Amino acid sequence: MVPADRKYTQEHEWIQVDGGTGTVGVTEFAAHELGDIVFVELPAVGSTWAQGDAVGTIESVKAVADLYLPVSGEIVAVNDAVTGSPELLNSDSFGGGWLVKVKLSAPAELDALLDAAAYNELLGG
Repeated sequence: MVPADRKYTQEHEWIQVDGGTGTVGVTEFAAHELGDIVFVELPAVGSTWAQGDAVGTIESVKAVADLYLPVSGEIVAVNDAVTGSPELLNSDSFGGGWLVKVKLSAPAELDALLDAAAYNELLGG
């Protein structure tokens, strides 16, 4: 089930915004497609990125995927639990498996992202 309280990218990232900060992760679909995730590399806190930038990598037993930032901004937190236990992405991608928190520099970029219904359509649902 795709949570309705966040926005999605066509590359299968999600962002949940609270005030001026967004929590970013990858969807359950992406985690399932990758298979058993064994390594996650995340950007440094304090680094600044543009919407769509590849800011990290997610490695599974069968593939390596880039993590794209859904919005422009500054990384204000990374989830050390995921770098220490990458399998959290497989077991809890919409919760404890979040990846980074970003301070939004251009909140209007959220308008270009998919809502839950549009993301479900993308998945063929």
